[in-house]
Amino acid sequence: MSGESLKIQTPLRFNKELLSLIKEKAKAEKRSLNNYIEYLLYKDVGNIPNEETINSIKEARSNKGLEPITDLSSWLENI
Repeated sequence: MSGESLKIQTPLRFNKELLSLIKEKAKAEKRSLNNYIEYLLYKDVGNIPNEETINSIKEARSNKGLEPITDLSSWLENI
């Protein structure tokens, strides 16, 4: 999700001490406060899988039609 047109402004409230710490970390990372908070949020919630990935994970966890890999070297040679 890039592009300024996709961004909206929203007010947030932070504990004064927490905000001070966030500002220090942002500065140490050479990021703006806004950019650093976005970065942290994307790290946490930006990795939400889409429906196709969720279905693939469920399929893999069900073990249906999967063969166990007993010899990794042989398996890698065959792919």
